[in-house]
Amino acid sequence: VEQIINAVSNAWVDGAALRADRHALDVGSRRSWAPGDATSRGVWHALNARRGEMGHPRAISAPSPGFCDVLLEGRPLAHARPCGSYAMENVLFKVGHPAEFHGQTAVECALQLHAAVVGRLDQVERVLIESQAQAMRIIDKTGPLDSPAERNRCIRYMTAIPLIFGRLRVEDYEDCVARDPRLGALRGRITVSENPGFSRDYHAADTRAVANAVQVMFSDGSASPRVQVDFPIGHRSRRAEGIPLLLQKFDRAAAEALPVQQYQRVRSLFDDPARLDRLRVDQFMAELVRN
Repeated sequence: VEQIINAVSNAWVDGAALRADRHALDVGSRRSWAPGDATSRGVWHALNARRGEMGHPRAISAPSPGFCDVLLEGRPLAHARPCGSYAMENVLFKVGHPAEFHGQTAVECALQLHAAVVGRLDQVERVLIESQAQAMRIIDKTGPLDSPAERNRCIRYMTAIPLIFGRLRVEDYEDCVARDPRLGALRGRITVSENPGFSRDYHAADTRAVANAVQVMFSDGSASPRVQVDFPIGHRSRRAEGIPLLLQKFDRAAAEALPVQQYQRVRSLFDDPARLDRLRVDQFMAELVRN
């Protein structure tokens, strides 16, 4: 217990990270490596605690320099739920589309509408996206998009691509695709508004929806169907759909990174869940190191 206190308290002393690199106005590539960086810091603190490094038990509560006084303006730290396995049970796997998660369901909506829109792009008057407040705050960006990172954090861009091309791939964020004049024209006709119900369901612990709805209005007064998707394919409520795609994603990455025999040995673990569960974490991680 003392080692846990030492490790966690040192993590609190690190302070809270800003999210400037993850929001529409200043998005950058740091967002891609920040989670790994934070995780490595956590492991480092844990290893230090195992080696006997002291902790700081009052890092949260100390008057003046403590976390609550400095960052919460004196309010006590509160937990929305007891510490447990909630985070692991509700992991969102990014397996559907290479897009920021708040916009992934908008991508699914746009893919469903592609066939009805692609032959009428010159007649599109407006594209209406209903979204959550979080998406509007984080990924609703207008104006120039100067890098793949900015395009990946723009719900208008990630919706326009499948409406035009019927797909969304990593390559679609590159300059060669972004220069297509149809993209700029279509982005300029997209409006994003909050659906209060989507925002409520996003925060509801029993749903944690990430909903979007998309509808296309044409210049002749006609309109496409309004398509709504509440949960992205990597959501806990769509595990049956998501796991096969997650394994395919692993297969592509591991097959490129590991020698054939090693890749086949690692892959066989997923076909034998009982054997996988018996492996210690360090044994499993060793299987992923190229040899």
